[in-house]
Amino acid sequence: MTTPSLLAHRLPPWLAHVLRAQRGPVPWNAVFRGALAAAPLLVSVLAERPTAGVPAALGAMLAGINDRPGSRRASVARLGLPALAGSAGLLLGSMIAAAVGDGRSLVVLPVVFGLLGLAAGALSSTGPVASACGTQVLVAVVIGAGMPLPEPGPLRALLFLAGAGWLLLLRLLLPSPGRLGTGPYRLDGEREAVAAVYEAVARLLEAAGGPGARVGRAALSAALDHAQDALAGPRLRRYASSSAERRLHARYAAAFPLAEAATALAWAGDPLPARIVEGPRRLAAAVRTGESCGPVPAPAPTDPGLRALDKALLHAASAFDGTGGTGPGRRGARSPASVPGRAWGAAGREYGLRVALCCATSTVLAQWLHHEHWYWLPATTVFLVKPDLGPLASRVVCRAVGTVAGAAAFGVLALLVSGPFPLVASVALCGALLPVATRHFAAQTTVVTVLVLSLVLLGGEPPASWGRVVESLLACATVLLVGHLPLPGRGHTVRAALDTAVGAAHRYLVHVLDTPEDHSGRGALRRDAYRSLAAARTAIDLSSAELPPVARHSAGSESVAGAVERLIDTTTACAVQLDHRAAELPRPHAEMLAAQLSELDRSWAVPAR
Repeated sequence: MTTPSLLAHRLPPWLAHVLRAQRGPVPWNAVFRGALAAAPLLVSVLAERPTAGVPAALGAMLAGINDRPGSRRASVARLGLPALAGSAGLLLGSMIAAAVGDGRSLVVLPVVFGLLGLAAGALSSTGPVASACGTQVLVAVVIGAGMPLPEPGPLRALLFLAGAGWLLLLRLLLPSPGRLGTGPYRLDGEREAVAAVYEAVARLLEAAGGPGARVGRAALSAALDHAQDALAGPRLRRYASSSAERRLHARYAAAFPLAEAATALAWAGDPLPARIVEGPRRLAAAVRTGESCGPVPAPAPTDPGLRALDKALLHAASAFDGTGGTGPGRRGARSPASVPGRAWGAAGREYGLRVALCCATSTVLAQWLHHEHWYWLPATTVFLVKPDLGPLASRVVCRAVGTVAGAAAFGVLALLVSGPFPLVASVALCGALLPVATRHFAAQTTVVTVLVLSLVLLGGEPPASWGRVVESLLACATVLLVGHLPLPGRGHTVRAALDTAVGAAHRYLVHVLDTPEDHSGRGALRRDAYRSLAAARTAIDLSSAELPPVARHSAGSESVAGAVERLIDTTTACAVQLDHRAAELPRPHAEMLAAQLSELDRSWAVPAR
């Protein structure tokens, strides 16, 4: 019998992507928050003002889509900034509807939505939070212009913000289930992120000398990125938590030298003793519980890599006991994230133009059809055009399947029950399912379809299950067509990501060779290099899973990314050598660096053509 994984390998990349879904434990805290997010809607129904709860429920729904695993401090920007953008968009959409009269125009609305899509799309290319902001402002503008609600525009905007703010408040205040340790619960996400770094160090050391070393190094880089993001937000209670936060920052910083030593040992390719992983795992447990790490086993320092690991473990133990913290790891604690893409760069212009065309075209089509729920069509295209939801063909298939499934489920629900309270219960159930459904776009679409159709009835509009299917299929066709137009700048997203990764790798190499004693700068540049490489690989994977006319633009990119990865790993190994040798860089290392630089130049010439 053919398993799904084997079947996926036999399918074209664009179709195999449809079968993929993120895995992991159920985020029960997010599920609980999603259910409670319907509270403002319930209050409005009890007050016999159900239409007032619709904008609040929309704000909570969009915030729920952004409510991903991570720290509370990171959620302030991840949920709060898009909510502010959506609130402003809802107000702007209401003003546009008032200006054009009953929210309909074959000329004004397509032009306005197109210009807004150009700006929002270009901004979205600069980072994940900016992408969420751009999406919410566009969706909210369209809904504000087309959804017939009796509340005035300013009140709609405030209600939208209140719904999203309610979910954010739940995110900040509710404790995590099954938490360990005695520290402040508001730092649970940060603690888990830092502990995951030490666990990733242990797994990389365990995989050294085997086929899993490369995967282990990538997992360590991802863990460092996640911890960096988790600790980057604002302090939640500056004075009450400052001691705990300083201790957590010190423990995160102490992982930097460990990560460097583990990467160098994995690069060397020699298997390591099994007991070598005990130290990092004890440190991970100490981060989770907030207790002392106790004695940390250290390896015999018989070569530069093991000496670096021994020194890093000693420094970490001192930082955990509060007796150290002046070493290189702490000075490198504030390593910056990768420089975000420029909004008006080639990639930003290309994506902005594509969003603008999708918004304008779908608005013209919706206005021409004179459908009662015309705003669904442009709002759906805004979601569909987002590249961070997967390859274009995969998004279209998942959207079509999910919409049909959601409309059918809501049709059954409408036959079985009636009245506002079952609809509120439907919204609460969808809010609870959303954190799990976001792992696959078809499942997310199914849940969102049921939720939106419930809100349509609560808003006083007639049932529209079949109309929802038709509008979504039209949006799929629009985005599929516009997404494959030969617009200027096609392929620049991958090229720009590779440019950033190559530049970061060169800066890291130059710094290691010129100033090997500067551990602070080295740690920051190493993080930037690995993070840029991860972003480039994500862009390559996304582009290669598109339909062949689009996927061909990423041809040769994987060889460049591989060359960059080998160069960064070798640079890290050289940094460890220079740390623990009085002489210059060993000749084999210098020759390998020269060979890898030549390899990078050769591979870079292929996608550059």
